[in-house]
Amino acid sequence: MLFELLAVAGGVALAAAAISLRVVKQYERGLVFRFGRILDQVRGPGLAMIVPIADRLHKVNMQIVTMAVPAQEGITRDNVTVKVDAVVYFRVIDPVRAIVSVQDYPFAVSQVAQTSLRSVIGKSDLDDLLTNRERLNEGLELMIDNPAVEWGIHIDRVEIKDVALPETMKRSMSRQAEAERERRARVI
Repeated sequence: MLFELLAVAGGVALAAAAISLRVVKQYERGLVFRFGRILDQVRGPGLAMIVPIADRLHKVNMQIVTMAVPAQEGITRDNVTVKVDAVVYFRVIDPVRAIVSVQDYPFAVSQVAQTSLRSVIGKSDLDDLLTNRERLNEGLELMIDNPAVEWGIHIDRVEIKDVALPETMKRSMSRQAEAERERRARVI
């Protein structure tokens, strides 16, 4: 009888220990919410002990996230309609602010990136979009990083991937280039 009682008590203790242990991976940080209130200490990689029923562990990925920004259509300053897409590289630097300050930080970064990309399209000439990508990338990075810093997010870099021109513009540019080549040939 005593042996059975000890076995049951040992089983209950083992079950309670299993319920209260969580594994936080090397690239994650754990935030413990006790009855909905966040605890001060961020749990690092390894085993994390929580109080069953009272605590919830929320894991935050600290790796660099690569996010494609869908192609945004806009009209440049010189009235040319273009489609521009980009890639944003960001990471969480403050897991508490990333979870508490904004509801869904990847979605928020995506939305800021899309609106910033449209803004850059509207402020730039077609020549700028095609030739000064480095400067535009830096401007985009600053525009996206401003609100993201308040969310505990750091924008590592932004790259404009592709600038798609309308077919009529492509044809007129090729005619202009051909005319320029003919002019040079006549001069030679």
